[in-house]
Amino acid sequence: MSSRRIAVGAAGTAVLLAALDAYVVVGVLIDMVRDLGIPINRLERATPIVTGFLLGYVAGMPLLGQLSDRYGRRPVLLLALLAFAVGSTITAMAGALPVLVAGRVLQGLAGGALLPITLALVADLWAEDRRSTALGAVGAAQELGSVLGTLYGIGLATAFNAWRFTEELEPESWRWIFWVNLPLTALAMLIVARTVPGGRPDLSRSGVDGSVLGVDGSRSGTAGSGLGTAGSGLGTAGSGLGTAGSRPGIDVIGGGLLALSLGLLVVGLYNPDPARGVLPSWGLPVIGAALAVLVVFVWWERRAKVRLLDPAGVQMGRFLAVLGVSMAAGAALMVTLVDVELFAQTLLRLDSGEAALILVRFLIALPVGAVLGGFLASRFGERWVSAAGLLVAAAGYLLISRWSVDVLDAVHPLGLPVLGTDLAIAGFGLGLVIAPVSGAVLRVVPATSHGVASAAVVVARMTGMLIGVAALTAWGLYRFGVLTADLATPLPIGMDEQQFTAALADYQRELSAALLTEYREIFLITAIICLVGAGLSLLLPVRVGRSSSTRTISP
Repeated sequence: MSSRRIAVGAAGTAVLLAALDAYVVVGVLIDMVRDLGIPINRLERATPIVTGFLLGYVAGMPLLGQLSDRYGRRPVLLLALLAFAVGSTITAMAGALPVLVAGRVLQGLAGGALLPITLALVADLWAEDRRSTALGAVGAAQELGSVLGTLYGIGLATAFNAWRFTEELEPESWRWIFWVNLPLTALAMLIVARTVPGGRPDLSRSGVDGSVLGVDGSRSGTAGSGLGTAGSGLGTAGSGLGTAGSRPGIDVIGGGLLALSLGLLVVGLYNPDPARGVLPSWGLPVIGAALAVLVVFVWWERRAKVRLLDPAGVQMGRFLAVLGVSMAAGAALMVTLVDVELFAQTLLRLDSGEAALILVRFLIALPVGAVLGGFLASRFGERWVSAAGLLVAAAGYLLISRWSVDVLDAVHPLGLPVLGTDLAIAGFGLGLVIAPVSGAVLRVVPATSHGVASAAVVVARMTGMLIGVAALTAWGLYRFGVLTADLATPLPIGMDEQQFTAALADYQRELSAALLTEYREIFLITAIICLVGAGLSLLLPVRVGRSSSTRTISP
């Protein structure tokens, strides 16, 4: 195996580990709060354990991705892995909630750096027409980690809970979830240090798409490639990037403003008691503050000499289209993870473990689609593969929106089980989108912005996950309230036992019907979101030519 494959494999494994840790605490949250002395009836106090990681993960990505553009992939990867290990140690040793949350935030900040740097590393090591498969594999690691995180945490905790040091001393099983990270990150750091090229990417050898080549001796580039030429944005007044091959600047203020805006948005959308309203009591003011900070960010980026993403050389319309596609895919993904499991528990009467297993069909199809999407994108281009993937996903969600309470036993006309087939179609379609989106963004920005552009795609997807699930949950609660507004709870007053039993059965049937309508509408809206994403995919760049090392992009 070549050193570049080993390098990306090690970095991709670290991406998987960070993605697993994003949701690893969900299945062991009860054990954690009991150990920290938090009453079970006050679980809202423990929500920062989950949201703290996500805030760090999302908010830190843009700036940390840009750091790798300036200082090189290897040093920033090593720093991120070290910080992830330190955050894991703090979390494992925490004896109080604030310390635990601090460890989770540090884990999130470090984990948020790993994915965009790894995606940019793929662009450093592979020519444009050969990188899609590698991008698909890295994207599959990210998505697989995100969806398997809960099962991973439960599995590790169960394994360590069965192990006893002595009869008197038992390990606190949830803490071992984070201790396991230390040897894994140490191994990843060793491999990265030995295989990832040192120094910054060689921007002087970038081609028309800005891909960074030359690591394996290949070159791309034609006259007027846009590096070091007049009007390229590199070496021009006010760009802050210097000449080709010089170190680009770091927009600390812009990165901080964007991180603050995203953090405020996440806090404003989080509602620990959605039954009381669409948003929490602080929701509107905090979201308003997030929008205000975003306006300041835009103002700053238009005037700063050093920008988070310099617009010079960026095909802005296509770049925004890539972000829109990523948001749509993220919203659909999170709705699946949340609402399919809720459907299984509330309507199919399955326990949490059985409900989680329902998602296995989806989880298997997702990485399969991601790898195949990379293969197809290298041959047919990102535009058509992304559009096709979201159309397939939309078809899957349309099928899911027709589920009934008898879905466990239902079969399609061809004899295939309805539940497993529909989830596999949706997962496969979303998987197809991963590599095209990751590849397209690298071809519409200069090489100096690969890290921050890759971070923007992931931030957009996770923002879609947060906004999508919040908005659809609010809609679902509203619809459920409307459907059950006239439904009176039966009371055993003035009825004999037989009458009360019959009334209770009718009441439960009405509740189930309302829930079924709520879920069907949520999945139907998800299908519409996928169709919107498919439309945006038509704005992605299309390849119109091919040579041994590069392809051009249509205007």
